[in-house]
Amino acid sequence: MVEQTIPVVSLKDFQAGGAKREQFTKTVGEALADIGFFAVSDHGVDMRLIEKSYKVAEDFFKLAEAEKRSYEDLKLKGQRGYISFGREHAKDAQAPDLKEFWHVGQEFAPGHELEKMYPPNIWPKNNPEFRESFSKLFSQLETCALSLLEACALFIGEPADRFSGIAKNGNSILRVIHYPPISNDYNPSSIRAAAHEDINLITLLCEATTGGLELLERNGSWRPIHALKGQIIVDAGDMLQNISNGFYKSTTHRVVNPDNSRERRFSMPYFMHPRSEASLDPLPSCIARTGGKKTFRNISAGEYLMQRLKEIGLT
Repeated sequence: MVEQTIPVVSLKDFQAGGAKREQFTKTVGEALADIGFFAVSDHGVDMRLIEKSYKVAEDFFKLAEAEKRSYEDLKLKGQRGYISFGREHAKDAQAPDLKEFWHVGQEFAPGHELEKMYPPNIWPKNNPEFRESFSKLFSQLETCALSLLEACALFIGEPADRFSGIAKNGNSILRVIHYPPISNDYNPSSIRAAAHEDINLITLLCEATTGGLELLERNGSWRPIHALKGQIIVDAGDMLQNISNGFYKSTTHRVVNPDNSRERRFSMPYFMHPRSEASLDPLPSCIARTGGKKTFRNISAGEYLMQRLKEIGLT
């Protein structure tokens, strides 16, 4: 039996309160402060919904290239709808990643005060199950992520809503990725997802259909992270690192090419972002925890995002 290579927690322990909640918070906080990754089980996300979402996504990615590109709007800077194969690359990477993907964002009822804050979602015209599945999945992942952010705040002695308060109804993105079988003429510098750090607060990665995810250890070696049934992989992003003055680590990770180059792969990361106006200025409590010197900059979430979109080739 394959064992997970990162700490594993059960969200039921956080919800139980008392000593179980304290131990959950300690494990999550220490994991993100050390290696930047952990796995969560009993997370409240419907596993059947995850499986269905992969199926409807696979149906979409089988479409002809011209039809898929009809859902790609370059003016949206890759924030909604389809993003074609090879368009995105890791920050500072010269070769494109070997993937195509689709982005789903917040969706509010007509008349909601935040309705105009984000661009509307784009949905496939001939696949009604796509919208139904990914809307439900987005909501369930957001609920789980908000609880995890509460634990992150409590571990450093901040109010429970310090991070979840700026992330509720935030500019979050659910991405479904298709890594096609690798062609014989691909750029030898390209891998499925080159070494990078996530930009957001935290990422929740629904179990991928195959392996390939690795995190960079401090000694320079790569640690594989397994896609195990019932677990969601969680990692800290650059925004959480910034606001915690480096206390929480945004760890470099990648998705390597498989030994069998004909194997396709699907994965679904949920990137939890704050609302655009939120401040990511390092917290005084975290400055004190990290030696008393502010080493990260003052910046808003919106400014941070736009800078990264330019760095990865989406704008």
